[in-house]
Amino acid sequence: MDIVCRDRDTLVFVEVKTRTSDAFGAPAEAVTPSKQRLIARGALAWLRLLGNPDIYYRFDIVEIRVTGKKTEAGVIRNAFTLPEPYRD
Repeated sequence: MDIVCRDRDTLVFVEVKTRTSDAFGAPAEAVTPSKQRLIARGALAWLRLLGNPDIYYRFDIVEIRVTGKKTEAGVIRNAFTLPEPYRD
């Protein structure tokens, strides 16, 4: 997890992935199920540090593509949900 921020009443855990080509897939494809579980563990630890507040949260992915002198960025909101082993 690279960024923790707020979007109004929602705590957002953000993973940022950068690629210089799509030869190995889109940047978001690097956020595999095992990576999602790792991010989820970090997010749950963050929430525990905050005293487990009753707050909305979500997982976003920021994709950055750098091609020559051109850079493009995009956000995938709600890119994934809390993986099964961590749900109530």
